[in-house]
Amino acid sequence: MKTLNYTLAALFFLFAYFQYNDVDPGIYHNPSSLDAALWLLFYAIIGASFIRLNFQSLPLYFFALATLACLIEMSLSGPGLWDNLFGEKPFSMTQNSMSADDPRIELTREFFGATIALAAVFFQFSQSRKLRS
Repeated sequence: MKTLNYTLAALFFLFAYFQYNDVDPGIYHNPSSLDAALWLLFYAIIGASFIRLNFQSLPLYFFALATLACLIEMSLSGPGLWDNLFGEKPFSMTQNSMSADDPRIELTREFFGATIALAAVFFQFSQSRKLRS
């Protein structure tokens, strides 16, 4: 399990690295570096939490806050996913390149990013519960 935790930690640190310059002016009315910084920090915290799980369990409030953050992001980006799935344009995750000129594509990616983070938090919760027993 330790090897898996270190691998997942590296993956989430990579997600944080990719989040570094993610300011999306086509999506947000007032694009801010704060949004990108918060998600960079969140992904980095999840990565660090995987490392910590190799030594001790995580507090329950961590899981409550992390789950809430994921659900808020999913609710904010969910309309873009809905439009991508059922809107007039065909579904796409990449367009012609990985830059998202179409807000629904970037919102879809953010929705799935939050979903991956939520799955990681649930996986961490499962491990943490076993450590407490």
